[in-house]
Amino acid sequence: MTRAPLWAPPLLALQFLTRLPVPVLARISAEQAADGLARAMAWLPIVGTLIGLVTAGVFVGAGAVWPPLVAAILALMVEGLLTGAFHEDAVADFCDAFGGTAQGETALRIMKDSRIGTYGTLGLGLSVGLRLAVMVVLPAPVAVVAIVAAATMGRLWAVLLAGVVAPVRSDGMAVRAGLVPPRRVALAIVLALPGIVPLAVSHLVPVTASLFVGQVFLWWLARFLRRRIGGSTGDCLGFAACVGQLVVLLAVAA
Repeated sequence: MTRAPLWAPPLLALQFLTRLPVPVLARISAEQAADGLARAMAWLPIVGTLIGLVTAGVFVGAGAVWPPLVAAILALMVEGLLTGAFHEDAVADFCDAFGGTAQGETALRIMKDSRIGTYGTLGLGLSVGLRLAVMVVLPAPVAVVAIVAAATMGRLWAVLLAGVVAPVRSDGMAVRAGLVPPRRVALAIVLALPGIVPLAVSHLVPVTASLFVGQVFLWWLARFLRRRIGGSTGDCLGFAACVGQLVVLLAVAA
């Protein structure tokens, strides 16, 4: 396989997690893109940091004009436009697939269905509602570093899950990334530090608690996915990312 140029993986990560156009990627072949996407997993946390900075910036800017709740809603709206509500869609699909007793091919078929059912609606509502609630109660300076750290940590959780659970089906992000090797997981952890350290400096206990909860949650989720569907999917990675965001925000707000 022809390897992608060194500059391609971070740009592929940016293109995958956002709707931002990256015209320069048209220069690489499909084979290079496939190789670059596998290597792009390590860069997801830093793209999460950038997304968090945009969300936090909108929240602070809108907060200078409107009440905190309106500012939080506008911030999440802009984030949704920026990302295409990528992870929110994953939460809905994951909850629909596993809210009942579906397993194996049945669960995979439900996840691929673009329609949102009862469990998906509930999961999506709780996810967005909790984020809004936490953003409203946090002081603005704390909210900024918490939003950025949460966005970073969430994408890191997706990489960590992809490092321990192999993809199960023949399409989507999970299978294109494959089982992420330890060296790329290590790089992802390093690239996550700029987004997480500022919050850790002022809120070490919540960040430490988030890391502990993350280890327990990912251990449970890995076992759950192997038992129910035999591996992971892109929706499973997106669900892990959303849970990671929520855990950080809730820990800071506690």
